[in-house]
Amino acid sequence: MKMAASFASTRCFLPLYQSRHLQNNTTSSCSTVPLHLNRNSNSNSKLLSLSSSHAGRNGFNAVVENERKKDRLSSFSQTAAVRNLMGSVTNTQALRFAVVVARFNEIITKRLLEGALSTFNHYSVLEDNIDVVWVPGSFEIGVAAERLGKSQKYHAVLCIGAVIRGDTSHYDVVVNSAASGVLSAGLNSGVPCIFGVLTCDNMDQALNRAGGKSGNKGSETALTAIEMASLFEHHLK
Repeated sequence: MKMAASFASTRCFLPLYQSRHLQNNTTSSCSTVPLHLNRNSNSNSKLLSLSSSHAGRNGFNAVVENERKKDRLSSFSQTAAVRNLMGSVTNTQALRFAVVVARFNEIITKRLLEGALSTFNHYSVLEDNIDVVWVPGSFEIGVAAERLGKSQKYHAVLCIGAVIRGDTSHYDVVVNSAASGVLSAGLNSGVPCIFGVLTCDNMDQALNRAGGKSGNKGSETALTAIEMASLFEHHLK
């Protein structure tokens, strides 16, 4: 006695490279795989055999392997052709910088400025190529930075300030305005304007980030300005 079971429709879950090869070929699908259940009358045992075309399967595997080779070659050729453009922090003597500093919370902003100037000196930026511009508060940084950027005298503008949360929503207004102002200054002038405004919940947080245990964010801002100035000057003109 013979019993036969067939799967008229089979969903195949393939690896990504196989499914990608087949996704555009709407006529390509998994062929019906007949399953035959044979009973041996002598041993009364059942044998499940899967019949399929070895030639077809080998052909499919050859196509998949060929596609994988093409993908590897394509990926390698694209990587080899990519140009990586990065700013440098070693060739700085010809670069000019403006630093906009808010006087509000001066005990913090002075320390941030000192960190920035120390970093400029460490990376051999000439003192004559640095101009410091003071504004009343962080709210006014953006408009000054945009004017400096549009003057075309500077390769980058640092924006330094400190906003500390108080009891009212004034903090949120100033922080949002300072961030959007610095962003707009860079976009409108075409000169990198680097955001170096501390936004802290209390004075301790600000002091920690102005030369305390969390480092000096003014120094980090200066390093970012050097890299961006170099990138624009040497690669993105």
